[in-house]
Amino acid sequence: MASNAVKSQSAKSLSIVWFRQDLRIFDNPALFAAAQAGTVLPVYILDDINAGDHAMGGASRVFLNHSLEALNKSLKGRLQLLSGDASKLLPQLVADTGASAVFWNRCYEPWRIARDKKIKAALLKSDIEVHSSNGSLLWEPWSVLKKDGTPYKVYSPYYKRGCLGSVDIIRPVLTDPKKLTLLSDAKIEDLKRTSELKILELKQLSLLPSIDWDKSITQAWDAGEDAAHKKLTALIERRLEGYKKGRDFPAMQSTSRLSPHLHFGELSPHQVWSQVRQTMALDEEDSSHFLSELAWREFSYYLLYHWPSLPSQPFRPKYAAFPFLKDAKGLRQWQQGKTGFPIIDAGMRELWQTGYMHNRVRMIVGSFLVKNQLIDWRKGEQWFWDCLVDADLASNSASWQWVAGCGADAAPYFRIFNPLLQSEKFDPDGEYLLTYLPELADLPKKYLHKPWDAPDEVLKTAGVKLGKDYPKPILDLKLTRERALQALKSLTP
Repeated sequence: MASNAVKSQSAKSLSIVWFRQDLRIFDNPALFAAAQAGTVLPVYILDDINAGDHAMGGASRVFLNHSLEALNKSLKGRLQLLSGDASKLLPQLVADTGASAVFWNRCYEPWRIARDKKIKAALLKSDIEVHSSNGSLLWEPWSVLKKDGTPYKVYSPYYKRGCLGSVDIIRPVLTDPKKLTLLSDAKIEDLKRTSELKILELKQLSLLPSIDWDKSITQAWDAGEDAAHKKLTALIERRLEGYKKGRDFPAMQSTSRLSPHLHFGELSPHQVWSQVRQTMALDEEDSSHFLSELAWREFSYYLLYHWPSLPSQPFRPKYAAFPFLKDAKGLRQWQQGKTGFPIIDAGMRELWQTGYMHNRVRMIVGSFLVKNQLIDWRKGEQWFWDCLVDADLASNSASWQWVAGCGADAAPYFRIFNPLLQSEKFDPDGEYLLTYLPELADLPKKYLHKPWDAPDEVLKTAGVKLGKDYPKPILDLKLTRERALQALKSLTP
C-alpha cells in the first residue's frame, strides 16, 4: 500500500504518463495533455513478457539504454523504470500513487494493441481515466481507406490518393509542455520506500550486454531527443540536397539515418513532415522522394495493423508453400559476412558493427539470402531484428516480404538482385566495401567487387589468399538464380 505522503497529492491532479515509443518531450501529445491536467509521474516499463517473440533485440536495447538516459535527464531525473508485465505493473502503480488518470501514446504492434486494451479495461473498471493519443504516425491506420471501406494493398494509391489526399488530418506539431509539474523527489522516494513495486535504476534494466560488443554501436549513434533534433536540422539546412539520387550509393551517406530516432520516438513523424514541408515545396525532387519514404514507414504500420500476421505469414498466400532450404551453414556465412561476395559481406559487417545497414544494401543482402541461398525470409528478418538499432516490427516485416516477393506491393520474385552488378553500379570506387573489408584494401579497384577474378599474382601482391584472408564465393550466382526461378514455378498460381 502506498504511503499517505504520496496519496496526499490531490487525487484529481496526479497523472501517470506511460512512455513507450515516444521518448521525447517536444511534440508528445500524451505528455502535453497530462501536463495540462496537473502533476505528472513519468514511467517507462520494459515489458518483455507481453512482447514474447517480439521482445527487443540486442542492438535495439543498447540504443534504448542511451535514449532512456537522455529522456530521464530531460525529466530532471524523475523517470521511473519498471520491468515486467505492464498489464500488472501499471494498475499497481496507479493504486500505489492514487493517480486519477493515465496518459499514453498509441502503439500499433498486435501484441501491444492486445495488452493495451486489457490495461485500459482494467483501469476504467477502477474509475481511472485513460487517455490515448497519436504520437507515432501521421495517419491512423483506420483513417485511410479505399472508397469501399477496405484497406489499400498497394503503396502508390495508398500514398497518392489516401495520404496526400488527406493531409488535413495530420495533427499539428505540439510545443513542449511549458508548465510541466513533475511529482517531487520527496514523494518519489516515499513511493519507492512503500510500494511493493520494484522501481529500478537504468542499469538494473540490463539493456547493455554483459560482454563488450556494443562499443562500436554506441560510437556510431548519438541517442536522445537533442541528438535527433540536430540530425533533422542538419538535414533540413542542406535541403535534402541529392537525397533521391544519393540514397542509392552507400558511400555517400545521403540517407537521413533518422530511422532509430523515429522508432523510439525521439522525433515524431509530424515534426519531420512539418519541417520538410515548411522548408521545401512538395514537388521538389528530393523532398518529394524523402516524404514518400516517410510514408512507406506509415504504409508498413498500416499493413501490420490490418494484417497482423505480417511478421510470420506471407502476405500472398501462395508463397506459404515456397520450397525454402534448411541451410544452417549458409545462414551463418551470411550472418557473419563470409559469403565471398564483397557487397554482401560489407553490408552484413556494417550491420554487426553499427547496428545499421544502408537501405540499398539491405535490399541486396535480402535478395541474396532469399533468392540465391533459398533461405526463408523470416530467418533474415529475425537476424535483422536482433542486430538493428532501428528494428521495427512493421518496417522489418513489410520490407523483408517486399524483398522476398511475397508481400504487399512487392518486387516480383523473379526480380533477383545481382550483387556483383549492384556493387559495381552503386559503389564503383569500392569506398563502401573497403570501409568494412579492409583485407581487400590492396587489391586493384577492378577486382574489388569480384576478387575471385583476380590473377594469382595480383592476389599475392595484395596479400589476399582466397579461402583464408577472404572467403571464396559460397555459391554460383547464375545457377542459384535459375534454381530460384524453378522454385517459383513450383508454386500453384
